[in-house]
Amino acid sequence: MTTPIKRIDKRMPGWAKVVSALILVLVVFFAGIRLSVIPGLKDLFGTETNDRSGPALLQSIQDMSRYDAASGNFQIVVDLEKDAKFLPDAIRGTRTLYVGAGTVDAYVDLGEVGEDDVTVNDDRTSATLRLPHAALGKPALDPDRSYAVSKERGLLDRLGDLFSDNPNGEQAVQKLAVKHIGDAAKESGLTARAETNTTGMLEGLLRSLGFKEVKVTYGT
Repeated sequence: MTTPIKRIDKRMPGWAKVVSALILVLVVFFAGIRLSVIPGLKDLFGTETNDRSGPALLQSIQDMSRYDAASGNFQIVVDLEKDAKFLPDAIRGTRTLYVGAGTVDAYVDLGEVGEDDVTVNDDRTSATLRLPHAALGKPALDPDRSYAVSKERGLLDRLGDLFSDNPNGEQAVQKLAVKHIGDAAKESGLTARAETNTTGMLEGLLRSLGFKEVKVTYGT
């Protein structure tokens, strides 16, 4: 009598495949951390950056008629946190502390001054000028003085960075820093300082040309 041979199914159960895949991902994740703390290994497996950009092309030239009369330097610490509704921060969520430093210029647009805005007496000893109010330029973030202090990311966000074309992007905090700097410039009195400096510049210029009395006003 022949004893039937039992075939052993060596296929891995579905739950085992999921566990194995998760273990593999964690191994790769923590291996990356280990490489960053072991001296020499980071340089061994690091990447080399080459700038292959082409030359910059001049597209247009514009004549400037505005007088930049004042510039303010600002710094803001942005604390941006994004949370998932039903997941803990350790699984899904980010928090970034970012120091943003930038400048905002205040200027007077002399191109808006018309013939009716300038009055000179007959003997050219007195001049009256009516100028538009000073305005603020766009905030300019300084990349050399702006940096991320810390970044906290959940596990899913870290895994997403592995397959992202732009990992650890800082566009959101940079835009927020620019907004806060612009708001601070509006409350800083920078435009008033620009008008004072413009008045001083024009008074000195016209007096050097022989004018004894110079009056500068702003607004319509």
